[in-house]
Amino acid sequence: MSKQDILFKTEKHVFSYRVAGLLMRNDKILLQRPLNDTGYAFPGGHVSFGETHEETLIREFKEEMGVNIKVGSLKWVGELFFPWGNKDCQLICLFYLVSLADEPQIPLSVSFWGTEQLENQSFKLEFSWMPLSDILKTELYPIRI
Repeated sequence: MSKQDILFKTEKHVFSYRVAGLLMRNDKILLQRPLNDTGYAFPGGHVSFGETHEETLIREFKEEMGVNIKVGSLKWVGELFFPWGNKDCQLICLFYLVSLADEPQIPLSVSFWGTEQLENQSFKLEFSWMPLSDILKTELYPIRI
C-alpha cells in the first residue's frame, strides 16, 4: 500500500502537515536545502495517513539521508503561512529532538547530499551543519509572509 501524505490542495490554497527533526552535534544543527536554493529547512517531511510522528521522522531521515535515528521530545509546534507556488499555504509543523541511532552514518562536520521525494518528483538536497550561533542569521524556510 502506498503512503498518502497529509497535504491538501485546492484551487487557491494548500494545507501541509509536517514533522521536522532537530539533530544537533558539537554546537551545530543539521539543516537541508534544495540544490540551487539559498534557504534552509529542518530535515523532515509530510506525515502520511495512519503514520505516527515518530514513524514519519524515522522514515524521512532514512529515505533522504540513509540514517537511522531515535526520536526524542517534542520541542515546539509552528503554524506558518507562506506562498506555495501561486497558492497560499498553511503549514502545521511539529519539531522534535532527534539523535543518530548508529554513529557515524553521515559526515559529522561537512556538507553532504541526499534525495527528497515530493509529489512524485525527486530532487537533490544538500545537508549542512550550521553553527547554532548563526541560526538567527540564516534564511530558514518556510519564510513567514
